Amino acid sequence: MLTLVIFLPVFGAVFLTLLPREEQGQLRAFALTFMLATFGLSLALWSQFDLSKTAPEFQLGQQAAWAPAVGFSYHVGIDGVALVLILLTTLLTPLALLSAFASVKERVKEFVLALLLLETAMLGTLAAIDLVLFYVFWEAMLLPMYLLIGVFGHERRIYAAVKFFIYTMAGSLLMLVAILYLYFATGGPGSRTFDLPVLLNHAPHLAISVQRWLFLAFALSFAIKVPMFPLHTWLPDAHVEAPAAGSILLAGVLLKMGTFGFVRYAFPLFPDAALQYRGALALLAVVGIIYGALMSMAQSDMKKLVAYSSVSHLGFVMLGLCAFTTEGITGGVYQMLNHGISTGALFALIGILYERRHTRELSQYGGLAKVAPALATLFVIVTLSSIGLPGTNGFVGEFLILSGTFGSKLHDAPWYAVGGSLGVILGAVYMLWMVQRVFFGPLNRAENEAVTDLSGREYTMLLPLVALIAVMGIFPAPLLARIQPAADLLVSRLARARRDQVGTPPSSLALVRATGIPPRAHPMSPEPTEGPEAPPPLFHPQFPRSDLLRKLPSVPASPKP
Repeated sequence: MLTLVIFLPVFGAVFLTLLPREEQGQLRAFALTFMLATFGLSLALWSQFDLSKTAPEFQLGQQAAWAPAVGFSYHVGIDGVALVLILLTTLLTPLALLSAFASVKERVKEFVLALLLLETAMLGTLAAIDLVLFYVFWEAMLLPMYLLIGVFGHERRIYAAVKFFIYTMAGSLLMLVAILYLYFATGGPGSRTFDLPVLLNHAPHLAISVQRWLFLAFALSFAIKVPMFPLHTWLPDAHVEAPAAGSILLAGVLLKMGTFGFVRYAFPLFPDAALQYRGALALLAVVGIIYGALMSMAQSDMKKLVAYSSVSHLGFVMLGLCAFTTEGITGGVYQMLNHGISTGALFALIGILYERRHTRELSQYGGLAKVAPALATLFVIVTLSSIGLPGTNGFVGEFLILSGTFGSKLHDAPWYAVGGSLGVILGAVYMLWMVQRVFFGPLNRAENEAVTDLSGREYTMLLPLVALIAVMGIFPAPLLARIQPAADLLVSRLARARRDQVGTPPSSLALVRATGIPPRAHPMSPEPTEGPEAPPPLFHPQFPRSDLLRKLPSVPASPKP
């Protein structure tokens, strides 16, 4: 099933090559059909995902020999993090195509082929658990997005496409070198492999000096993709010049590949180095949060404003991941979904405005709520999600990130949480300022009086995202239940390296998954929490636990003398 989900868009692309170029309606309809079928199959992955305590780390896996003599294999499987991101990908791709029905009228065949190939590359990147297979899919994402920006973008599209390609390719080559070194360093002739489950048991035992360099190579590649400050300069140009569909997928999915890479590869493979560099990463994340917010406040172009807001929001995600607590990591992953939905919707809405007015300058708008009330209503709802209003999806992720960061063992952790909170405040300032400039105030331009409200196609594109904003804000438990086991496991692996630097001690279940050692035999297992010999549990106000997450075992503390 997982392989079918990954490659169904490619089958669709092959089929579309048989259709004549002039049949634009058929090309759009068949491409949308294949994308919706992929989304339907991905829902089956949700239903088949096992939440029991005995479930393996990677589920729904499939493995086949590719080049066994050199350790290559086709090996795919998903954990909870990959599952929710796959669902996000299969949802946003057909919505991105819907956003382009009116704006892309030339080279429609090339456009839909690029979208379908990009979808397969993104899904493969999330599902691959062989490092060479992962790298192949990782690089395969570049060409379709390069074409979407360079062929279907705006005036400076070539500059933006080349800049995007060079940045991401440079980081990827360093990661390739690290993958090859890892292959030769973790096994002898005949036993070397690129298989991630095997490497997760060997790579953490490498010398710390080796781990540092390998971690930096992986981290640089992922940091460019996030993008983290100061490696973000390609992003505003790419967003501004890309068509609306390209911006939706770039913000909604591609940027998440960087944060996903930290969770899936960089942190668990090199835990000693990750713990050593977590402070620097967290500091850059906070700087990115504040810098992105301040830059957003200085923009006059709506699309560039939202592009810089992505730097701020993804910095928030990285802050949660670097907390190395279950709450922080779970919140970081949840915020990936939130950003994909809210920012994807914002780019879709900005694309709708651009189709009507052919400008993104804030100064050219004003008073649109009077002539397009439905458009204004949905824009306000999405904006409130982006700034984390309670009751929306954004609030859940931000709350967990701040809670997990404050309770982490980062040096001066409360100050990191304060920096993140400042970004939330600034985010409300620039987002509400944009809404006020565009939709409220006097309607003093004749061009704005002619703006029409949403069409049926646009409602179809936007209402699913608005519904998810509400559902994920009120009922986050189903998603959190699938994300948290993976967060537990990552914390467990990090705790094996330096337990004193990991904020949320792992559960016995996570230890078993990480090490294969039964709970009572493991040296890091908690002491008994019941009976006369059990010490009182530790309760400390600096380590809050969210009721949104299931309770983990309490950490025993020595009795007071």
